[in-house]
Amino acid sequence: MPMQHKSKPRTTVMAQRRSGGFEVAKTGLDIFDWRDLYHFAVTLAWPWFLLGLFGAEIVINLFFAALYSLSPGSIANSQSLRDAFFFSIETLATVGYGTMAPVTLYGHIVSAIEIVSGMIFTAVVTGLIFARFSRPRAKIVFADNAVIAMDHGIRTLMLRIGNGRATLLADARAHLTLLLKDLSPEGVPFRRAIDLELARSHFPLFALTWTISHAIDATSPLAGLDHDALRARDARIFLTVEARDPSLGATVYDIQGYDLDHVLFDTRYVDAVSADEHGRATADMSRISAVEPDPAATAS
Repeated sequence: MPMQHKSKPRTTVMAQRRSGGFEVAKTGLDIFDWRDLYHFAVTLAWPWFLLGLFGAEIVINLFFAALYSLSPGSIANSQSLRDAFFFSIETLATVGYGTMAPVTLYGHIVSAIEIVSGMIFTAVVTGLIFARFSRPRAKIVFADNAVIAMDHGIRTLMLRIGNGRATLLADARAHLTLLLKDLSPEGVPFRRAIDLELARSHFPLFALTWTISHAIDATSPLAGLDHDALRARDARIFLTVEARDPSLGATVYDIQGYDLDHVLFDTRYVDAVSADEHGRATADMSRISAVEPDPAATAS
């Protein structure tokens, strides 16, 4: 008979983005994978990362303190587990104060192992902290809502973003995707991803703001779909932005999703860019999400 392998118990992983209530749930995945510790450590939130480092430091030093305590007298001037714990901290950090020191062969062996372990631990932690600080971030400001308004006589879906850096972003590219629930000819439900053509998908110099637009004309996948029809198909919009940050010498990415509760119909964005007294264009990033009723839609 063939051997039956028991599958490992799996946990449910829930990830939520900052978009309007959009959540992604996955089952059948391990929430923690020992084979991918680097990704786990780099993507962990800073408070949990620092808490993990502190916890690892405590556990490692308690372990070596227990080893020292197995042979009383192996550390000079060490009278308790507390003394062994603080001696372990000093040894792991390769900092010796001279008051406590190994005096037996057992103590020397354990301290030598701990010193090597401390060097490795310090190198790994230094590398992780550097990797977390050195990751390029886009710092792109997304409007809270997408809008649908008249633009040059055509009903248009628009999404506004802003460059949150004080420096320029170069060679910015945007990609807009519509996600709809659909049925296959066999009646099987699935989600259809549809690319939305943009009036302009490439911005050579992204300095202030950029309003990304898709014309809802006869060729648009959104043509003939009103608010109720889009809600019935659980419509969601995803905007991905890629740009080159010259100051970092790296390409940065960001993504934002909008469900139908964050798509405003017959509404347009309020101007966020104005000229100062010297004629210089100035963007007010606090107005990226500011909207007002669309006069063209109101008139019609």
